[in-house]
Amino acid sequence: MAIAYSRVLLKLSGEALMGDAGYGIHRPTLDGIAAQVREVVEMGCQVAVVIGGGNIFRGMSAAADSMDRATADYVGMMATVMNALLLQDALRRAGVNARVQSALHIEQVAEPYIRGKAIRYLEEGRVVIFAAGTGNPFFTTDTAAALRGMEMGVDIVLKATKVDGIYTADPKKDPTARRYDKVSFDEAISRQLEVMDATAFTLCRDQKLPIKVFSIFKPDGLRRVILGEDEGTLVHA
Repeated sequence: MAIAYSRVLLKLSGEALMGDAGYGIHRPTLDGIAAQVREVVEMGCQVAVVIGGGNIFRGMSAAADSMDRATADYVGMMATVMNALLLQDALRRAGVNARVQSALHIEQVAEPYIRGKAIRYLEEGRVVIFAAGTGNPFFTTDTAAALRGMEMGVDIVLKATKVDGIYTADPKKDPTARRYDKVSFDEAISRQLEVMDATAFTLCRDQKLPIKVFSIFKPDGLRRVILGEDEGTLVHA
């Protein structure tokens, strides 16, 4: 079965790991994501992952309101390390060899980010999970996904969400909302479509790195994306 993308960067939000819970990790949801990743790895796709930490702590949140912004962002980065280790464990239980590389040096639990080593892991069929964002405050994990995607030479950035694409309006509020199959970067800007944060979006646009927005909660969503089927919304140059 031919795949449309041979190397991808999967951007997972921390909130995606919560499932229907309001905080933390929902184990069945985590295991379901691991199973989807295993399926596409077995199809021959090389998968890198950037993971957020919003299920535990977010720098731009009410909980961080009185904190110094840089300190709050570092706390958020450490939350992403926790999520990365949990995802690595879920993948290993699913039979997938995974490595965590962190932009913050926490060598007792994760390797430091080394570009050449990460590429070699991907070529060997391992999943590489990038934790701690860019390692710098004031940048989101969306920006980290764009940067790591470019550094890894991926074919596409896959933005995993709770909604199966980009719509003309909120589909939960407007039953007439229509899903875009494809949209250009310029159209996304002019229509003020919230795809990724502005820095990440600009990086992808300038490097002509396409973005696919899809639902990670559809059991076969990731597989359909990798096969190039009509799933989610493609943002392209």
